[in-house]
Amino acid sequence: MTDLLTSPLHERHVALGAKLADFGGWHMPIEYPGGGVVAEHTAVRERVGLFDVSHLGKATVTGVGAADFVNSCFTNDLRRISPGQAQYTMCCDERGGVVDDLIQYLRADDDVFLIPNAANTAEVCRRLAAAAPAGLEVLDRHREYAVIAVQGPRSDEVLQALGLPTGHDYMAFVEAQWDGRSVIVCRTGYTGERGYELVPKWQDAPAVWDALVAAMAPWDGLVCGLGARDTLRTEMGYPLHGQDLSLDISPVQARSGWAVGWKKEAFWGREALLAERSAGPARISRGLVVTGRGIPRAHCSVTRDGAVVGEVTSGTFSPTRKQGIALALLHPSVAEGDEVLVDVRGRGVAATVVKPPFVQVQTRQD
Repeated sequence: MTDLLTSPLHERHVALGAKLADFGGWHMPIEYPGGGVVAEHTAVRERVGLFDVSHLGKATVTGVGAADFVNSCFTNDLRRISPGQAQYTMCCDERGGVVDDLIQYLRADDDVFLIPNAANTAEVCRRLAAAAPAGLEVLDRHREYAVIAVQGPRSDEVLQALGLPTGHDYMAFVEAQWDGRSVIVCRTGYTGERGYELVPKWQDAPAVWDALVAAMAPWDGLVCGLGARDTLRTEMGYPLHGQDLSLDISPVQARSGWAVGWKKEAFWGREALLAERSAGPARISRGLVVTGRGIPRAHCSVTRDGAVVGEVTSGTFSPTRKQGIALALLHPSVAEGDEVLVDVRGRGVAATVVKPPFVQVQTRQD
């Protein structure tokens, strides 16, 4: 583990006895003692939870025309939002495969802040830098900023205890000050619950973290690992790059076309994606709810009437529903409501095809 990168909060996780593992090349907490994934998951759904997600990348594109340049590269239409707003988007290759999915923060027309996935940050920055015209600067700032997620129904109260701004619109951000430190507070998250992601400077992260831990104590909040983050995002049907999105799984197949600016004149992979959308994808992502006994996992095959019709991309036990759930790439002939079998360790487990999310939450509640 000596060659893995560590977050600025690594010593906090070690002190708490966290189970640590390799996550995108980073030594990150998977769960903590005292209940593990299910307890942490439940805290977020019912109260509040705190995540260190500093392994996520950070990058900036600055200079005259920065926003227009980024808009010509990534799938979503950055002109749909205004400064002070953030947007989910994808970086595709010329074949329409997904190099990464990321959040873009529009600070100004000449300043775009990006949060890619950990393992893909260098490649996203490389592609941007190679395409950038003279006068634009692309910087990989992975270890200049931390990211701390406060998620759950009591997240507003936790931030208010620190005097941080709350109540702004979903996918909007505020550049705030806390105890003399700059912190970006964005109403985003990967759990489906109401919540915020805080982006402080790397060196300021321990102080911000300690204050948040203290502030959530009255609400019985829990420090949470990436295991709970995965079960929470799967319940929402949110894709994970490398499993539900990849160079071989396009936005059309992943049913992420809502994050594509189809009317834009240019973005990477545009022609391939338009062609695939017109012809219809050979496979499409759908949800599965297990009705038998078993927990589906990635790469489990899915059959209908004895024929293989697809494969699970993400699968887990849902702590909220208390049954197995999955995202799977299925043949287009498989429809919602169909009954299928998932091969779980050589045994066919019954499941019903559904449209995610698997639970109803209050992500956009004002």
